[in-house]
Amino acid sequence: MRINWIQLQKITSKMEPILLNIAENKDFQALFTPQLQKLRGFFESRGFEIRIAGGAVRDLLMNIKPADVDFASTATPTQMKEIFEAEQIRMLHKRGEEHGTITCRIDDCENFEVTTLRVDVVCDGRRAKVEFTEDWQLDANRRDLTINSLFLSLDGTVVDYFGGIGDIKSRRVCFVGDARQRIQEDYLRILRYFRFFGRISNTSEHEDDTILAIIENKDGIKGISGERIWTELKKIVIGRMASEVIYTMIKECKLNVLLGLPEECNIERFKMVFKRFEGSLDPMTMIACLCEEVEDISNFHKVTKLSNDERNTGEFILEHRREAQENLENIDFWQDKIVDLEQRPGHDPSLEKLRRRVVQLAKSVGANREILEIIEKFESPKFPIDGKVLMSSGNLKKGPHVRNVLMYLFDLWRQSKFSMSQEELLEHTNDGNIPILSKKSTSPKRV
Repeated sequence: MRINWIQLQKITSKMEPILLNIAENKDFQALFTPQLQKLRGFFESRGFEIRIAGGAVRDLLMNIKPADVDFASTATPTQMKEIFEAEQIRMLHKRGEEHGTITCRIDDCENFEVTTLRVDVVCDGRRAKVEFTEDWQLDANRRDLTINSLFLSLDGTVVDYFGGIGDIKSRRVCFVGDARQRIQEDYLRILRYFRFFGRISNTSEHEDDTILAIIENKDGIKGISGERIWTELKKIVIGRMASEVIYTMIKECKLNVLLGLPEECNIERFKMVFKRFEGSLDPMTMIACLCEEVEDISNFHKVTKLSNDERNTGEFILEHRREAQENLENIDFWQDKIVDLEQRPGHDPSLEKLRRRVVQLAKSVGANREILEIIEKFESPKFPIDGKVLMSSGNLKKGPHVRNVLMYLFDLWRQSKFSMSQEELLEHTNDGNIPILSKKSTSPKRV
């Protein structure tokens, strides 16, 4: 989508902003470190305005302490660099300068990210070409949601051009201006809308025109990078109101296939697990709840580019969910699963990560509190054999057969409920029925 600069100036009619003073807000006052006071002085002494922008303002109005604070200024990137060089302030070389963002570090203890006011003059639904401006309203107009289009002067005055203050009070989530135009500027805003709806709204009902605009433009998601999709989606599936939001995204807007999810998603299972364990779930656990087959995780990975740990977690849950459901209250089953993960030769040595994987599997099938406590507290017995022990025993020659024997002995040890000693296991190193493993497998395949 192309936006002409002159046309943008015409369609954005000048309006008086709504002003609200929050100088007495304790979280706002807490932001005023000596370093922020210095930053303010650098800009104001040279005739430039600097304000807090976006999400931090929204959070302050919701009585939430901001986790991140971004700043906007009328100074251009070149002017900002001149200011910081003159004041001998170190600048951090981060990506974003082409879009007007400069990051500085004051007194070697606090970083500040400052972005020049801008407008997106050319948009293709993924990225934008920007031009700088000194007009605060034009910058507010390019932002996605009204609740994110607010500025906060450092004297404590919130500046609101598009009704964001009122929308925060009423917990209304809507796009700035025309929803279709905002979405077509960056199709990721479809997912951002749902993320903020779940976070802020006090109702599960969406405005009809917003949903229609999303449905009309949903194919634009195909052009978004998988990493950006997953960054938003992983927050949605474990966030507030996740069940209601996912229902709308899948049942009403039909976004599932575009996001790499199956054509038929198990929303009821998603709801059950989320309702029971909200606040302690991994994003991949919730993705697995929507899926039925291990291949569904592979397809999801093709779109979202999961990390190895995320993909392994999703596949682990789907591989073992059926037997976990059948053994829901079988303590031996869960303990065996833990030992298999944590002690099987060649597996990931990160025990905390592996134990969490079993906990998430248990939650995905609705395990009760007693089972979860056992899983979390169970101390896995240590497998008494490794490659060095095998080689030092004198019973084997060096070679690929050592791995086959090691896996065979591990399975014998599991079958004995972890009771066989090192000496007892070594007696079986030359059994005649030792299976041969494929190169990548850690499970025996008999030939």
